[in-house]
Amino acid sequence: MLKTVLRIATASVLMSAALSATAGQSSYQDLELNGTLQEIPGPSLRCESKFGGTILGYGDSNVLGKVSFLSSDCITPSGTSFTFSDGRFLITTLTGEMLFASYSGQFVPTGEGTNYVFSNATFQITGGTGRYFKATGGGALLGGEDMATGKGTIQLKGKVLLKK
Repeated sequence: MLKTVLRIATASVLMSAALSATAGQSSYQDLELNGTLQEIPGPSLRCESKFGGTILGYGDSNVLGKVSFLSSDCITPSGTSFTFSDGRFLITTLTGEMLFASYSGQFVPTGEGTNYVFSNATFQITGGTGRYFKATGGGALLGGEDMATGKGTIQLKGKVLLKK
């Protein structure tokens, strides 16, 4: 009887230690965000080109839930394409927590009217607030926009590391 009690106690102590050791660890999660956007281009003193865009939007994410986002970037014409750089993303969840990211890439014409798509576009997570305070990660920035109206879609596909 005493042996059984000791075995159960030892197993409980070992299981508690194992759970405590993994509770503080961080792990990468797949991140996907799909959204709708509206871009407003115009003068931007922070940009070398003196031209940039402000983007407003909303969407859904597998990790963040329903979100709204605000971003700004610098835009430089490059032939028939546009390079966007120095992008800053602020993604806000329904609970008020925020995720910060930087981004860059190009807009290239699709050949259909004034429609453009993102090309070689990436994002890098730089932190946040609340449970996203020490978040890192990144991935691909996909989507497109009608340059005449500023309306478009956006998709972030990558990984996020939530540090405890």
